[in-house]
Amino acid sequence: MSSQVTDEPPGTTATDTPMGSQIRKHEGGDPHAVPDVDPLATVAGMDVSSHQGNVDWKYWWNQGMRFAYVKATEGTGYKNPYFAQQYNGSYNVGMIRGAYHFALPDRSSGAAQANYFVDNGGGWSKDGKTLPGALDMEYNPYGSTCYGKTKSQMTAWIKDFSDTYHARTGRWPVIYTSTSWWSQCVNGDFSSTNPLWVARYASTVGTLPYNWKIWTIWQYTSSPLDKNTFNGAYDRLQALANG
Repeated sequence: MSSQVTDEPPGTTATDTPMGSQIRKHEGGDPHAVPDVDPLATVAGMDVSSHQGNVDWKYWWNQGMRFAYVKATEGTGYKNPYFAQQYNGSYNVGMIRGAYHFALPDRSSGAAQANYFVDNGGGWSKDGKTLPGALDMEYNPYGSTCYGKTKSQMTAWIKDFSDTYHARTGRWPVIYTSTSWWSQCVNGDFSSTNPLWVARYASTVGTLPYNWKIWTIWQYTSSPLDKNTFNGAYDRLQALANG
């Protein structure tokens, strides 16, 4: 837990909510799903948070994982204490890796959370091994589904985060979400700028969130941890990293 002074209201400090945990809670699905994809036209990956602790990256490399996303921050009051081991360890074993931020739109502005993310591991560098940061937008683990925001307010919050991240890094953040949550809480179109990382625990990806025609990453299972597939061959994954 960060000891820094934050703008979190008293008694509501963010903890560590793993990516997709609230989607599994609200939407269910097959936790052991196997994706119906062409293994020659996709790349296998994973995502982790502090719940995985120190990760055995060599083991997962040997299981075929070639990219990883690591939770860096949540709101403006939480930093993953295992971030360095996970972020650097995945890189050192040979994976292309990126960081993600769990959004709490009712706590502070999109700009404040984007800056906190970039300042605490969520930046980007054109080294060929670093993916653009990802913004985790899902059900509120601490309250109402849409964080008390209208669809237009949520759209504005995401745009504030996305624009700030772009101004800081030169990259548009990947947006992680589920079609169901997005349909309930957002009315904006980010398909022309932000790559889509969609969560659906099934053998097929299903309907995509509003106006996205293609998915870039698909989180398809949570067992024994979150597994993902990248929509393209390895050279396309490298192109996403290089910008």
